[in-house]
Amino acid sequence: MIAEQLAAWVVEAAEIPDDVTATTLAHVLDGLGTAVGARRLDACGPTLTVARGLGGPAEATLLGEATRVGAPAAALASGVMVHALDFDDTHAGGLVHPTAVALPAALAVGEQVGATGREVLDAVTVGLEVACRIGAAAPHAFHRRGLHATMVAGVFASAAVAARLSGLDATTTTDALGIAGSQAGGLLAFLGTGASTKQLHPGLASHAGILAARLAAAGASGPATVLDGPHGLYDALADTTARPSQVVEGLGECWEVRSIGFKPWPTCQLAHATMAAAQAGLFAAGVAGSRVRAVHARVHPDSASVVCAPDRDLAAPASPYAAKFSLPWSVAALVLDGRLGTDTYSETALERADARALAAAVTWEVDAAAVGHAADAPGDVRLRLDDGRTLHGRVERSPGSDGALPARDLHAKLRGNAGPRADEVAAAVAALPLAPDLRGLLRAVARAVEAPDEIPTPDRQEADA
Repeated sequence: MIAEQLAAWVVEAAEIPDDVTATTLAHVLDGLGTAVGARRLDACGPTLTVARGLGGPAEATLLGEATRVGAPAAALASGVMVHALDFDDTHAGGLVHPTAVALPAALAVGEQVGATGREVLDAVTVGLEVACRIGAAAPHAFHRRGLHATMVAGVFASAAVAARLSGLDATTTTDALGIAGSQAGGLLAFLGTGASTKQLHPGLASHAGILAARLAAAGASGPATVLDGPHGLYDALADTTARPSQVVEGLGECWEVRSIGFKPWPTCQLAHATMAAAQAGLFAAGVAGSRVRAVHARVHPDSASVVCAPDRDLAAPASPYAAKFSLPWSVAALVLDGRLGTDTYSETALERADARALAAAVTWEVDAAAVGHAADAPGDVRLRLDDGRTLHGRVERSPGSDGALPARDLHAKLRGNAGPRADEVAAAVAALPLAPDLRGLLRAVARAVEAPDEIPTPDRQEADA
């Protein structure tokens, strides 16, 4: 059974290549940055309230503060923090946000059991790989059924992380994966509304995976056929494109972790290629975005169904999160401003007349000849200017989708999310492989959350005194 093979690898995987570990460290840093950014922008208040209320034994720290709660509650909060801004990483093949489900479970359970930094880091690597592989075995198949692949795959990733750090054997881990499968879900119903359920999905997945591992450890059983049997995950929740055997093909030799992309913009990955193409067209011609009067794009069919859906107002989104899933609005904002940040999606920004007007002039056609994964597809646009000229912009893939962004861009992103103490967070992450525990990392994150936007220099401190 596939779950049995996966479970054996989860608990035994020891030979993790150095470059894979380095890649995991980069994603840990990126994920912590987006989590700190969410806390600094107060984008996850309801979940923090619930996590504090759940309480439980003082097993794990809520990211960004000193409060200690049960590990499942801590993972619930952290999963939402990492994903709340929709600025966290994406695996194109699985169309999942893997760090948002692997990192929270690793931090919570790692702190609970007193794991070393290296043990936590290895568990994150295993969780990332599980999330990517389960999603990639059914490319876009969950989304076509109206399900959020991150939560579908995330329960398995979290269960794997918790099982590894808890020292479960392969048989019990198989049970944990089987139990996790009954909690896979996450509806895309939020797309046409202002609902916040998508932000909640990684937290719910992280919480569910830890519970699955605990239930298995306590003696509950789960079906070993959860991934390849009748009524299993792909049979029940995916369409006919699923290939379950891909979950374990080349496991431990071919690492999907290497293919996880970094997001340069806090919006749906499926719009990024079009956005980058529009930006490229303007840069090549040296033309200001204010001169653009209309945009026409060729869009991968799997992207169009999510970010160009005709059942909602794409030019005047219903909420900031709805704007993140509107290709026309995001393209318009990037063209007009030449940049796109978390402030682009504020309630006030959505009322911009110029962005709404240009978004209404963004049209698209589905590229019927498109092949490959939507999140890794080319972007192709035509931009009509105020003088009647047309510019062409094209990129072969969106920036960061190949798992690489220039170091300066990654640092700028971290600084924008984590604030003036970003370097302290970066140093704590870099020290993780040799850290005896997670205390230094957690302190650095808390200091970043609490820091004012500008930290006084010694001279200014003396002046203030």
